[in-house]
Formats: sequence, structure tokens, C-alpha cells
Amino acid sequence: MIGHVIAGQRGKVFLVSKVSPDHATASGIRQACAASLARLGTEYLDLYLLHWRGGVSDLSVVVDNFESLRAEGRIRRWGVSNFLVGDMEDLYRVRGGDGCATNQVRYNLKDRSIERNLLPWCEQHGLPIMAYSPLDMGGDLLRNTALVRIAERHQSSPAVIALAWTIRSGHIISIPESGSPAHVRQNASALSLRLTDLDLGELNRGFAT
Repeated sequence: MIGHVIAGQRGKVFLVSKVSPDHATASGIRQACAASLARLGTEYLDLYLLHWRGGVSDLSVVVDNFESLRAEGRIRRWGVSNFLVGDMEDLYRVRGGDGCATNQVRYNLKDRSIERNLLPWCEQHGLPIMAYSPLDMGGDLLRNTALVRIAERHQSSPAVIALAWTIRSGHIISIPESGSPAHVRQNASALSLRLTDLDLGELNRGFAT
């Protein structure tokens, strides 16, 4: 489906795919990438991620193969997903490991666990976070009274406020799901929305655990 949608307009999209840790071998990574490219009908991926650390003990195999794919033009950048601080430290000890472009992890107003150590580590190393599930599952988070009140103040929606919160530092990329062009445009409005100190304080109290 994605391949069909992007046909003829590849340059307008930023295409991300992942490889499972089950395939994180020298031959497995290359085969998985080739299969993704074939299914998508494209010659390259903008970003290729290792989905989990899983049982991958030798990260040098991953880095070497990602770098080879990048040199061949099959991927533009590579990164990881769901890596903890210890995983990132292991990665950076590998030659070329600091070529990682991002760490994709769960982050939203209800789940701020990365703020304890992973987010500071990534900021210290200049590594952007890619936040998945920035709206959690949508329901309870978007009905939070503080979030609704702030959305009304900005004449916006709770979802846009929640997205603006995730990207407030400038070090985080937020990747919400979108079901329609109108939904995409609404999500994109979070890029220009600036939350005040008052807003942030209310959200901290409204989502206190």
C-alpha cells in the first residue's frame, strides 16, 4: 500500500523502515532491507532502524552493515528503536556507533520514563529522540482536563497540545498516526504552537503520577 501511495512522488516523503533483531546478522540485515525496498518499490530508505536490541550482543555487525547499506545508497541514515541507556552506551563503544541518527522510543504525557536518564543521555550526545505513541492510545490522555483546558486557551485541539508538548525542547521528533489529510494538517499545526510556562506547569500537575 505504501509503495502504491508514494509512486511518482518519492522525493516528497521521508520513508522509515525497521529490521527485526531476529534478522540482525550480516546476511539477514541485507536481505531484510532488500525485501523492504522491493515491497516499497523504492531504491532507498531515508532511515533504517534496528527495531529492538533483543538478543543482539554484537552491535558491530549491525553498525557495519548499516554503514555498508548507507555507502551503497540503499539507506540515507540509520538508527535504533527502544534502546535504553546501557544499550546506547554499548552502541557508542562500537566503531561507527556514534553515526546513529536517532533512538525511537515511547514518549507522551502519560509515559515520561525516558526523562529520568535516557533523554538526558541523548541530549548530552546530540542524539534526537523519535517519539512514538505521542498521544498514547488516544482516549484517556486526550480527555485529561488540563489538556482540554489548555487546548481551549490556544483555540486548538488536545491532540495538537499533546504533540506540541512532546517537541517542546527541539530535541524530539514526534510521529503520531494520521488517518486523513485533514488529520495530518492538524497534527502539523503543533510545529508552530508554543506552550507557555503556565501551560507546562498545568500539564505537569494534570499528568502527575
